[in-house]
Amino acid sequence: MALWKPDPSFYPSPRMAMEAPPERLGYVATLNSRLQDRPDSISVVDLDPQSPSYSRIIHTLDMPYVGDELHHFGWNACSSALCPYAPHPHLERRYLVVPGLRSSRIYIIDTKPDPRQPNISKIIEAPEVFARSGYSRLHTVHCGPEAIYLSALGSGSDGEGPGGILMLDHFNFNVLGPWEIDRGAQKLSYDFWWHLAQDTMITSEWGRPSQFENGLVLDDLLASKYGHSLHFWDLRRRRNMQTIDLGEEYQLVFELRPAHEPNKSYGFAGVVLNLKDLSSSIWVWHQDGEKWAVTKVLDIPAQPAAAEDLPAPLQAFKAVPPFVTDIDLSLDDRFLYVSCWGTGELHQYDVTDPFHPKLTGKVNVGGIVARQGHPKSGGPLQGGPQMVEISRDGRRIYFTNSLYSRVDDQFYPPDMAGWMVKAVADPAGGLRLDPDFYVDFGLSLPHQVRLEGGDSSTDTFCYAS
Repeated sequence: MALWKPDPSFYPSPRMAMEAPPERLGYVATLNSRLQDRPDSISVVDLDPQSPSYSRIIHTLDMPYVGDELHHFGWNACSSALCPYAPHPHLERRYLVVPGLRSSRIYIIDTKPDPRQPNISKIIEAPEVFARSGYSRLHTVHCGPEAIYLSALGSGSDGEGPGGILMLDHFNFNVLGPWEIDRGAQKLSYDFWWHLAQDTMITSEWGRPSQFENGLVLDDLLASKYGHSLHFWDLRRRRNMQTIDLGEEYQLVFELRPAHEPNKSYGFAGVVLNLKDLSSSIWVWHQDGEKWAVTKVLDIPAQPAAAEDLPAPLQAFKAVPPFVTDIDLSLDDRFLYVSCWGTGELHQYDVTDPFHPKLTGKVNVGGIVARQGHPKSGGPLQGGPQMVEISRDGRRIYFTNSLYSRVDDQFYPPDMAGWMVKAVADPAGGLRLDPDFYVDFGLSLPHQVRLEGGDSSTDTFCYAS
């Protein structure tokens, strides 16, 4: 049934969204590849501090098939439904669109009538996705004004063709087809985001499926064969306008976070590894006349370590790379959160001036060598801050510790326990762990978190604050 008025979780501007009620539930993609014959699942976690089940998994929705490798997922609709050029205010933020990175299957999960016990509404099988789009290895989901967008890391019969973007219908979730008209120099794919007011999409690069499905191919990594470029697209005409190569030493251009205010035309990109010194880096894209430019604004150095304390891929280097595998930006565009999966740190930077980030807070959990525990963990922890999600008011930051099952096994022991924790942010800057929030997933591996009602990496806004 169509809504007569907009979904109350849609907000015209970022500032209005920051005034939304606090989230009560978190939906977490949970990988169960280590548990024999058990499928992946969506775990529902209680986020309400006043609830008797706070910090606990209160429901588990198992998928019907084994081996999906659930990864990134998103809402079917968000505040972009209020955008004036393609308004759909009668949509509601109800369904989670959950692709399998390994299976290329898409699950449509209904969070109503009971958001604490979601259910599978529809399954789009991989042959249908491929027949209508040509794509496979589905990765990131964003709700746009006129459709649902999904990035894919492969195409063609073997998946080794160029990755790209496909679209789903808002209403029946049918695959509409590939998004690109002219991809230009773009071959590799990973994340994507956009500036609707500037009619620009930005995409990043990881690698081909053969370069990650059985773990990172270290020879390819050292030979600079992973992604190291950003692509800028004409959003309406669906054409690649410009490609900027960051340099072959910068491998794995991962997460993209544009400024939330629609009158701002910059954003942040995280680069996982510099081959010259094992550092990670943060870059800002911005307009330079009629072109786009990219400027490196932050290097995060590797940390020295004894070879015997390191996993095999790192022993010769005698250092722990930060491995910045996720970043997230608060809705007021003030604080950038940076996950250092290798060193076990979550950094908070004041990016009021995006070209001069200032470190304002840090928490330590896990790490390849540090193995820092949590007050409720009862001992040291494996893994490190990985997928990070921020509440709409910017006060609560949730993060999990799994990157990708095969990559987890390369850099952490195969019996790494899965966990989810929460940090609390001071509005003036500063970060501390919530000592009462710790979710133990056991041998299951938690990845992306989506918050009930929306979060800081979900929505696009078409009206300035």
